[in-house]
Amino acid sequence: MLLDHRTYTVRAGCLRKQMALYEKHGLAVQKRHFGEPLAWLVAETGDVNSYVHIWVYEDAADRSRRRGWSPRPETSTAMSISGSTRMRPIVAAVARP
Repeated sequence: MLLDHRTYTVRAGCLRKQMALYEKHGLAVQKRHFGEPLAWLVAETGDVNSYVHIWVYEDAADRSRRRGWSPRPETSTAMSISGSTRMRPIVAAVARP
């Protein structure tokens, strides 16, 4: 099992907008390619302008296969809409439990 832990940070005051945009335009697309996320978390304390996705893969080959899909128009639309909240680059960590 491989866990892909991704932390996203958005501009101050934009977290709710980002979550709404992601639920409307991004989550279904990602579920189709990556499966159900293990967790989709929002910070209550600390960096309250961040959220975390944790995806589970069988192994590195499974992760590479599923993450290697090429962007389609629906994905490009979701990414450009999400960009309206000025997200900073993600911090990703891949680990075995």
